[in-house]
Amino acid sequence: MRFSLAALLLTGLAFTAAAQPAASPDSVVKAPSTGPAPLALQPRGTKSFGQIGKNKTLTLLPIPVIFYQAETGFGYGLGALLSGRFSADTLTRPSNARVQYWTTQKGQSLIQLVHSVYTPGEKFYLNGEISAYDILLYYYGTGPKSTSANESETDYKLFIINQRLQKQIAPKLFFGAQYRLTNITQVSAPTKATDGTTPNVFYTDLRLTERERHDTRISGLGPVITYDTRDVPLAAFHGDLLDFGATFNGSGLGSDYRFVRYQLDARHFQPIVSTKTILALQFLGQFQTGDVPFRELAGLGANLGGTLYNNANLLRGIYEQRFRDRQMIMFQAEIRQKLFPNSNSKVLTRIDGAVFGGVGNVNQYIDKFSLSDTKYAGGAGIRFNFIRRDRVNLRLDYAGGTGSSPGILFAIGEAF
Repeated sequence: MRFSLAALLLTGLAFTAAAQPAASPDSVVKAPSTGPAPLALQPRGTKSFGQIGKNKTLTLLPIPVIFYQAETGFGYGLGALLSGRFSADTLTRPSNARVQYWTTQKGQSLIQLVHSVYTPGEKFYLNGEISAYDILLYYYGTGPKSTSANESETDYKLFIINQRLQKQIAPKLFFGAQYRLTNITQVSAPTKATDGTTPNVFYTDLRLTERERHDTRISGLGPVITYDTRDVPLAAFHGDLLDFGATFNGSGLGSDYRFVRYQLDARHFQPIVSTKTILALQFLGQFQTGDVPFRELAGLGANLGGTLYNNANLLRGIYEQRFRDRQMIMFQAEIRQKLFPNSNSKVLTRIDGAVFGGVGNVNQYIDKFSLSDTKYAGGAGIRFNFIRRDRVNLRLDYAGGTGSSPGILFAIGEAF
């Protein structure tokens, strides 16, 4: 989003929770003294929604959502996070599910469920989302040369189903299938760009066909293989992720367009001297062949990408899909630092800091990438460790990037 703000209400909720006694690794974080009470607040040994047998604790936390962005005005709603393990064995990593609903002053809205689930013993890994947007976004055209002068509004309803089911075929190695459906309806755009004088690039972009300006359904299926040694996926201290998938979109699956998407996602996490300082690295490449409509093009600056990019934010500080094309490569790095590890304050020990930066590029053809077209983004932020047991952080970042105004972004979990 161009400029989104976490509200004082949400920040206050987090710090009120921090004032409670620190949770041990196996205990449930206590509810904030303000705001609605979570459903899982009983102490250990008590049967409840949040206590499913010994060491199988699930925590449900409600989180208010308030933000602002230029194209939508103020937005407000409610989210909730369910986090915990579905098994008492030490091999099973934490699972999580996030649901949120918000609406804005100008009538946009989102309802979304995102989940990442490890079954007992990690025999199966389920990852996906169901999202329904009524969304307004700026469109700048396609290719690496798109300019801010082309800034134009586009408005449409978007429905997404993205699901993966993978089976463990070797330690930390998962193989399976993925299905993705995106359905765009009620597409509209004003005739003029946001400056009120130049034509809307949505109508003048020579690479957009008339067909793309109308309702579009994309449906694709394909294989995916994942090698994942991260200790805790939401906020890894060490380990690697190597994920490769292909999605074949075609008329046999009900798709209006035929194309193939290939994606490689590689991440590395390691402590620097100790776990007080973590180095996080990510490379992501998305490559497509065939007839790709504008909404399905790979995009730099992705905060709404969801499971398309494995729940990663790509180059925070660049506006949502500010630069888009058939081919994309991106690299980003982040240093995560515990700011007050030896403090006697239970609040301060939960606060971390981060600095980050990245580079990326897009083009219609792989062999046409140019260093002169490289895009940059970077910034810094703070983290509040909301659920210590599962390393669930509330993240507040200030970031800027090529072709975009700096802004503040709020989210649950690390960017990657």
